[in-house]
Amino acid sequence: MGDTGVGSMLLADTATSVQRFVSVFVGVYVLLIFAYIIASWVPAGSSPTLERVRQFLYDVCEPYLRIFRRVIPPLGPLDLSPIVGVIALYVLERLVNTLIGRFL
Repeated sequence: MGDTGVGSMLLADTATSVQRFVSVFVGVYVLLIFAYIIASWVPAGSSPTLERVRQFLYDVCEPYLRIFRRVIPPLGPLDLSPIVGVIALYVLERLVNTLIGRFL
């Protein structure tokens, strides 16, 4: 196998690794959003550990979800921003992975 064959295999391996990283990152962030939603259902002050977890989830998820809350008004007690945020993450993941596959 020549130098170009090795180089193209290395580039393809790099592209696959970056695509996997993007997919895992999006998957973990979606799980954090779901945990944030579930933690919001538990009454505040029930446990100091839960409050620390809730604060962590707030710090991680709220800046991203706030982008969608500015655009989508709440429908009574329903907050649709997490749903739209998760859909946007999956669309962005597909777009980024497609671009990585084309250019690397």
